[in-house]
Amino acid sequence: MSARSAIVLAGGLGTRLRPLTEERPKQMLPIVDRPMIEHVVGKLAAEGTDDVVLSLGYRPDAFGAAYPAGRCGGVGLRYATESEPLGTAGAVLFAAREAAAGNGCAGGDDPFSETFWALNGDVLTDVVLSDLLALHRARRAEATILTIPMADASRYGMVEADASGRVSRFVEKPAGGDATSGWINAGVYVLEPSVLSRIPPGRAVSMERETFPAVAADGGLYTLRSDAYWIDAGTPRSYLQANIDLVSGRRQVVLEAVSPQATVAAGAGVVDSVIMEGATVEAGARLDGSVVLPGGRIGAGAVVTDSVVGFDATVEPGARVVGFTLLGDGATVEVGEVLRGGRLSGSPAR
Repeated sequence: MSARSAIVLAGGLGTRLRPLTEERPKQMLPIVDRPMIEHVVGKLAAEGTDDVVLSLGYRPDAFGAAYPAGRCGGVGLRYATESEPLGTAGAVLFAAREAAAGNGCAGGDDPFSETFWALNGDVLTDVVLSDLLALHRARRAEATILTIPMADASRYGMVEADASGRVSRFVEKPAGGDATSGWINAGVYVLEPSVLSRIPPGRAVSMERETFPAVAADGGLYTLRSDAYWIDAGTPRSYLQANIDLVSGRRQVVLEAVSPQATVAAGAGVVDSVIMEGATVEAGARLDGSVVLPGGRIGAGAVVTDSVVGFDATVEPGARVVGFTLLGDGATVEVGEVLRGGRLSGSPAR
C-alpha cells in the first residue's frame, strides 16, 4: 500500500544558485528536459502518490504560472505559501494544516490524517521509495528517514542506528569531531500524523534539530540505509552534476543531452554537457561539463567548462567561461573575455 499524500518543501531562497534563482525558485530550474520539481513530483507519482502539497515561500507565483491546471508530474498539486520562513518542521505543519482546511482544493478533506511523505524539493534519487515505506510499516515507526553514505558529511545531518534501523542519535550538520557516522539524512521522510502534534505552531521549527531528536528519544525514529543514486541539486556543482548524470548513464533513466529544439553547429565540441531547447552552440565552440539553459548562446570559438549558461545568456565568440561559473538570465560575456569561477547577473528577457 502506498502513501497517497506528500509535502514537498520548496520555499527556500536558493541563494547558493544565484544568479540563476534571481527570477525563479530553484525548483523551477530545469534539469535536462523539465523543471526540477517535476522530477521530484514525478518520482512520487511513479510510486503511487496522487496528492502533493508544495510548501512555498520564495516567488510562489512561479509554480501557479507553470502549472495553472494544478497538476504536475501526473498528480494534483496544492499550494501552501508561508508569509515568513517556518523551518522544515514548521513548513510541514503549515502545509498539512492548509491542506486540511481545503485551501486550493475542494472538499476540505485532510490528506494528512494517515501516513504521508515529506521531502526536500531539491532531492533527486533512484531509491525505491516503497522500500522506505515498507520498513516504516514493518517497524511501526512514527517517522522513517532515508539515509545514504557520504564521505564528507559536514553539510548534512548524521544518523546513527542499530541493526533494526532504529535511530539512536541524530546530529544535524555536525562539526568536526562529532561526525561519527558516514550515513546522512537524505531529506526524504515517511511520517505518521502524530509527528505533526510534536511541532509547535506559530514559530520556526527544525525537523532535524527539534522534531526528529524528540521522536528518536521516544524510540519511534527509524532509517532505511541505501546506496542508490541520490543528489541534493541545490549548489552550483550539484546542479551541474544532476543534469549531467541524467544524460551520462549514471541514472536508471538516460535522457538526451542535446534537445531536439537546440542548434549545435557542425564543428562544435560538446562533452558531458546538456544543451536545452532553444539554445545555440556555434561552430568551433567547446563545452565540457556544462549546462546551457533555454535560449542560451555559445558563440563561435568560445569555451565553456564546468559552468551554467542561464536563460537567454550569451557567451560571445572567443570568450572563456570556466571554473563553476554561473551566468544569470540574459547575461553576456563579451568577445574574448575570460570569466573564471564567477557569477554574472544579466537583464532577464522572461
